[in-house]
Amino acid sequence: MNAIDHPLVAAYLDSVARETADLPAERRAELLADLREHIEVSEARDDDAIRTVLAELGEPRTVAASALAEEGTSTTAATATAVGAVPAGPLAGRPAARVIAFLPALGGLLILGSPFAGTLVLAIGLALLWRTPLWDARQKRIGTATATAVPVLLLLGGLLLAAGRVGPLELLVIGVFSIGVPLSGALLLTRALRA
Repeated sequence: MNAIDHPLVAAYLDSVARETADLPAERRAELLADLREHIEVSEARDDDAIRTVLAELGEPRTVAASALAEEGTSTTAATATAVGAVPAGPLAGRPAARVIAFLPALGGLLILGSPFAGTLVLAIGLALLWRTPLWDARQKRIGTATATAVPVLLLLGGLLLAAGRVGPLELLVIGVFSIGVPLSGALLLTRALRA
């Protein structure tokens, strides 16, 4: 069975269609076509795989609220965005996506000054990164690896320091990588948004 013909997908798309009744017909059709395309590209076949794809897209109400907020047609959608709801779905707002792209890197860098705050921001950033469908799994893995480079480099630096093998050159290399690697990962995620 093709993923788009699956009953779970049909129910999901019907729910999004109901939630977006206030959208102009052309915009609504475009949103549903984008969702269908995303589901088809996933090539999910069994129930679990389809549930995973639908979960990555976000709840129908959240997807609809994001689309309505972009269109400016719903006070409910604007209220949901104002109270901090993160837009989900393939059409999530680009400014929010850029924040999500840089949040894990910022968390990694904050670990240098405040381990608790940095770890908290890193965890939140990675959770948001993996929740949004704006990036594919490969890009999410790269974003995760680059954001967690700072803690790994700090651990490596600590081990080298304990072994007495850290000189000025090694400290410089660790410092450059601690800043450069997370930022390069965030820039990669940002560039992927434009593609």
